[in-house]
Amino acid sequence: MQTKLSRRDFLKLSGATAGGLFLFSKPIGMNLARGTRPFSLHKPIGETPTICCFCAVGCGAIVAAQDGRVVNLEGDPDHPISQGSLCSKGIALAQLNTVDGEINSRRLQKVRYRAPGSPVWEEKSWHWAIEQIARRIKGMRDKYLITADGEGRTVNRLEAIASLGGAALDNEECSLIVKAMRALGLVYIEHQARI
Repeated sequence: MQTKLSRRDFLKLSGATAGGLFLFSKPIGMNLARGTRPFSLHKPIGETPTICCFCAVGCGAIVAAQDGRVVNLEGDPDHPISQGSLCSKGIALAQLNTVDGEINSRRLQKVRYRAPGSPVWEEKSWHWAIEQIARRIKGMRDKYLITADGEGRTVNRLEAIASLGGAALDNEECSLIVKAMRALGLVYIEHQARI
């Protein structure tokens, strides 16, 4: 006589069999029989809890360093805000790592500029870049500033430029940037963390 095994019974039997094999396999069985302590989950290197500096959320991170170098970075599971999770920017904190005082060689250190239609990136100085940005903003403001609306009311708004704040800025920097953008007359002001 053949008994029919249901799917539920099959899963129960499979789980019990796998658990039994795992529990009584030689290495684990020997350790349980001897009463040895399981290995520690902490790394043999220094771990330091810290706060991510990329935005105003304040996620917690645990940084492991060895010989003055970051070797591991992970979210802090005991942190009340992030509870062990980090976004892609937070996990990229390891790229800020310096070795013997030298910054990560893969991070950009100079201004890179590509002229319109050009396939080549050129290195420029910070002085040149800041001057170009100021010149372009002033040109756009002079050309597109709306001083009055259709009814003759003073509005002084600039709709041709938008500002998108970055998550690497803290609250004070964001406050100053918003004040500067409002002084220019910008209407479209947004922040990366809200998008």
